[in-house]
Amino acid sequence: MLDINIQTQLKAYFEKIVEPIVLTATLDDSSKSTEMLALLNQVAELSDKISVKNDGTNQQVPSFNVSKVDSDARVTFSGLPMGHEMTSFILAILQVSGYPPKVEEHILEHIRGIDGSMHFQTFISLSCHNCPDVVQALNLMAALNPNIRHEMIDGALFQDLVNEHQIMAVPTVLLNGQTFGQGRMSVEEIIAKLDTSNPEEAIAKLNAKDEFDVLVIGGGPAGSSAAIYAARKGIRTGLVAEKFGGQVMDTLGIENFISVKETEGPKLVQALEQHVKSYEVDIMNLQRAEAVRKTDHGIEVTLSNGAKLTSKSVILSTGARWREMNVPGEKEYRGKGVAYCPHCDGPLFKGKRVAVIGGGNSGVEAAIDLAGVVSHVTLLEFDSKLRADAVLQAKLASLPNVTVIKNALTKEVLGDGQKVNSLRYEDRLTGNQMKIELEGIFVQIGLLPNTEWLKGTLDLSTRGEIIIDAKGETSIPGIFAAGDCTTVPYKQIIIAMGEGAKASLGAFDYLIRSSVPEAIAA
Repeated sequence: MLDINIQTQLKAYFEKIVEPIVLTATLDDSSKSTEMLALLNQVAELSDKISVKNDGTNQQVPSFNVSKVDSDARVTFSGLPMGHEMTSFILAILQVSGYPPKVEEHILEHIRGIDGSMHFQTFISLSCHNCPDVVQALNLMAALNPNIRHEMIDGALFQDLVNEHQIMAVPTVLLNGQTFGQGRMSVEEIIAKLDTSNPEEAIAKLNAKDEFDVLVIGGGPAGSSAAIYAARKGIRTGLVAEKFGGQVMDTLGIENFISVKETEGPKLVQALEQHVKSYEVDIMNLQRAEAVRKTDHGIEVTLSNGAKLTSKSVILSTGARWREMNVPGEKEYRGKGVAYCPHCDGPLFKGKRVAVIGGGNSGVEAAIDLAGVVSHVTLLEFDSKLRADAVLQAKLASLPNVTVIKNALTKEVLGDGQKVNSLRYEDRLTGNQMKIELEGIFVQIGLLPNTEWLKGTLDLSTRGEIIIDAKGETSIPGIFAAGDCTTVPYKQIIIAMGEGAKASLGAFDYLIRSSVPEAIAA
């Protein structure tokens, strides 16, 4: 099951195990149970500090617990932790054994101080690249705090549980049987959701910060690059990020990042964050900017919690998000059949009927991927022809369980109040209203810049993009912008990084020139 190279790597990792670990499995006569036992035995052979028992009593079968010998089990894997979740499994072994995690001490202290019995369950799919972040965060919390238990559940394997809890998107987290959250969450975000302390204290800390020379808004590739370039100049640099990584976290395969043959979005984001943290950058994570304005004393940025930060210059790198259909029913059924990531949520629709909205590369690639999992895919394209590359269209046409409908205007998402059951569209040639019975809808119609909060503040294009000049400066002196939120064409990671560097250099040049008295500058 594990090739020789992986075994060699794991053997080296397992040398870091602090206290002996036992993997206790709950099995039956199924093939998945046989696979699980084989995996656990193979892992145990790599370290004399790992043992396996198969007398577990977990509710889900097959499953296994990770615990210290003669200690209560607080970390459970229901399903085989393969694919993206293999790392979660290995980290669980190390952290449960007592190996110190690479997490800031104040976060560890916060986890240890959480009171109350908490049983988390995370529904995942093995193809989801956002799920491991959530699984690893909650496993860490369970390893550190005896009040916390966590169970990873493979939604594709435990369809009855998926239907019982009406899970239509991954990762979905339940806390004591109730929905706690959906989507990627870092350990800081989970702690923040659990935190009941006085928010006024956090606001006061932000308000008390000294003026920055450069304040970057956004933690994606453009923002990270801008912050690094600014910090390297030795000036006071801050970075405000609602969620570090931005859209890159939803990018599975990256094969056009020059000098890196191939990588994945989450891995690149982790490297970006570590790079930024290696410099003196004041990172204010889980904070969303709500307004920016030029004052007589500099530039003021207001955050959503009411805190205010001041800076001599600002770089806006708020990125973009998936474009929505904006039709009735879409918001109501988001996460209940309406999805935006086929890699993550596709396995939940195994054997079911789905639609893909959009005939560009993203839409056609999604339809191809989903065709291997679901019973039938209907691709709806607004135009009279698909816009995807010819090679993708040829592959799509070869699939027997895919139907392509062109000149289709999506009008409404329909459901039973709990989940999607159909979609209504208009035939643009005839005007006829058509209905498709289905269980899932994957929206793939491009990106929308995250700039609504800037309307009326600075100049935006008709598409909502921030208009910038050759140096990345906006219509307001001292405020710069970079990346997917701007008018720069070709929304690519490598371009965003270059634009972030350019905006940072432009801001530094602005700081130098604005510090010179007008008489001398003239």
